[in-house]
Amino acid sequence: MDILTWLIVGLVAGVLASLIVGGSGYGILGDIVVGIVGAFIGGFVFREAGWGTPFSGLAGTIFIAFIGAVLLLVVIHLIRGSTRRRNN
Repeated sequence: MDILTWLIVGLVAGVLASLIVGGSGYGILGDIVVGIVGAFIGGFVFREAGWGTPFSGLAGTIFIAFIGAVLLLVVIHLIRGSTRRRNN
C-alpha cells in the first residue's frame, strides 16, 4: 500500500473508532495515527486468532484497522480514566 492509502485507511478507521468509543479529541492527525496504529493492532489480533477478513480489498483493510483502533482507544480511555481517578 502506498502512503496515500495508509492515510485514507487511518483517517477512516480513526474517525469511525472515535465515533464509536467516544470523542477522543485528537483531531484529524490524531485520528490518522490512531487508525494506522489500529491497523497494526487489528492485523496482529486477527492473525493470532486465525481469523480472516470478512471483506476483501480496501474494505477489509479498513475493517481490521477500525477494530484495532477501537481496541486502542478503549485501552487509552481505561488508562486515562485510571490516572484521572488517582490524581483527584
